[in-house]
Amino acid sequence: MSKLSKKTPKLSLSVQYSLTAPALSRPKLRSWVSKAIAAAHEDALVAFKQASITIRLVGLAEGRHLNSAYRTKDYPTNVLTFDYGKLADGSIAGDIVICLPVLIKEAKEQGKSFLDHAAHLTIHGTLHALGYDHMKAKDAKRMESLEIAILAQMRIANPYTC
Repeated sequence: MSKLSKKTPKLSLSVQYSLTAPALSRPKLRSWVSKAIAAAHEDALVAFKQASITIRLVGLAEGRHLNSAYRTKDYPTNVLTFDYGKLADGSIAGDIVICLPVLIKEAKEQGKSFLDHAAHLTIHGTLHALGYDHMKAKDAKRMESLEIAILAQMRIANPYTC
């Protein structure tokens, strides 16, 4: 393995706030995305040198509009990821949309802290942007195992057993 392939890929992160979310600072979001990138790099599903990720935090109307337009589901979802795949330069790009009111509602309903649930959704969305999915049972197990391991490093409980 070359030195370059051992090095964790570089992260280019943009965060867009369509509404105020002081608890979700850029450094906090960067930390969560970076942890997902490091774990995915180690897991080696897809080899990449850089990840360009945009996170957009939205309200109910925009969340519903995007979910309807791109998934034909007429409701706002918690996290929506646009995976652009591996680009010619060896980088991976993706956009992650997190609907804050849905995140808040789910955290309350599931008895989780806002930040723990936000971390999970951010990591989940990042893994989707990096090529992971949960359409087949085998793929779901791989993705969920990675999420659980990343969250455990952060002392966050397994979100699939809570």
